[in-house]
Amino acid sequence: MKPSRLIALLISAASTTVSAADDDDNSLRTATVYIQPITPPSSAVPIPSLLAELQYPASASTSPGSEQPSVISYEAPDLDSSSSSPSSLAKIGTYDPVSKQWSSSTSVVSTKNFRKGYSPHFLLSVGDGGDVVSVTLKGVRIDAGQTRDFGPQVVVRRTDEGGVEPSLGKNVVLSPDGRKVGAEGETEKSFLQKYWWAIAIGAALMLSGGGGDDGK
Repeated sequence: MKPSRLIALLISAASTTVSAADDDDNSLRTATVYIQPITPPSSAVPIPSLLAELQYPASASTSPGSEQPSVISYEAPDLDSSSSSPSSLAKIGTYDPVSKQWSSSTSVVSTKNFRKGYSPHFLLSVGDGGDVVSVTLKGVRIDAGQTRDFGPQVVVRRTDEGGVEPSLGKNVVLSPDGRKVGAEGETEKSFLQKYWWAIAIGAALMLSGGGGDDGK
């Protein structure tokens, strides 16, 4: 095999590997969001029911053709949204019906968010590996004059996106006797060590002035 042919094959294999890795990083995942009404302690605990299926890319991407998060399915829950009802609150999150365990943190929402005339907007918090950390929801009033997209929407927030780091001052270092040590490791001088020359000049002026008065 010619060297040029071998080099071309190696480059092609490397490009295929990189492309496969990119596809894996940008693969779509589905989050199944469940809802469970919050009932008084004396009442039976209801089983969480499926609320929505949300699709999102596993990793963040800024390319124009990248996949965007979307709501695959949504089933409006049959909940009592009256303020006097003990079930006017509910918790949502990703839930595993097989193990019957919540697979993410849960958030408490008001059932008023599901009333007619409101569109549910999901906020999906995703961690480093693309796993769902938490889910929350807010009902947005539908305004036909502002938008024609009346359906549920989803926004993904990456928890690995670091915030602004605080600007901290320099560390204060103290010597064994409690004095502050400077940047170069030198102990801060006392008042007498700093201004001995000014004290000496003042004393000399006082002595010279006192001697003149005695001679009069």
